[in-house]
Amino acid sequence: MDEISALAGRTAGLLSLAAFVPYILSILRGGTRPNRATWWIWTAVGLLLGSSYYASGAQHTMWVPISYIIGPLVTAVLSLRYGEGGWTSFDRRCIFVALLSLALWWFFQSPLIALLMNLFIDFLGALPTIRKSYFEPEGEDGSAWALFFAGNVANLFAIESLTFVIVVYPAYMFLASGTITFLVLRPRKLVD
Repeated sequence: MDEISALAGRTAGLLSLAAFVPYILSILRGGTRPNRATWWIWTAVGLLLGSSYYASGAQHTMWVPISYIIGPLVTAVLSLRYGEGGWTSFDRRCIFVALLSLALWWFFQSPLIALLMNLFIDFLGALPTIRKSYFEPEGEDGSAWALFFAGNVANLFAIESLTFVIVVYPAYMFLASGTITFLVLRPRKLVD
């Protein structure tokens, strides 16, 4: 079972990283306009999530968090030139809470606190993209989001221990990426 879990984890990481290829190509071609705040928040929080998740004991499910550090960083850098949106007070508060999670992790010696706080921040960072996907789905790349979702489905099979601290990250990513994927790929009514 451990071998299946390890294989699922590597597959999930590769799918998640591969999802950034069409997304980045779509950005460079002008088809996708990434929200700057979302991708910079996801980069910072991804680093904190990956660190706290690893410290919590994750093993096979670590490949997705690693891909969600590398891909968002590249996307965030591209968003400076090709993206939209700016830094609102809401965005700055998200970054502040992410930094606060580091202090609380250190103070309480509990990576779970940092993990949960950063999952919440990740969700807040996802809200602008969820909103955009609802109102303007053509501004996101459907194939990229389908790959993100596939990677997160595979990551569910990489869960090596059915404990809250190990399950919470893959479950959240499945739900978040699934929501955006559904909104981007949903059928649209034809306008006469």
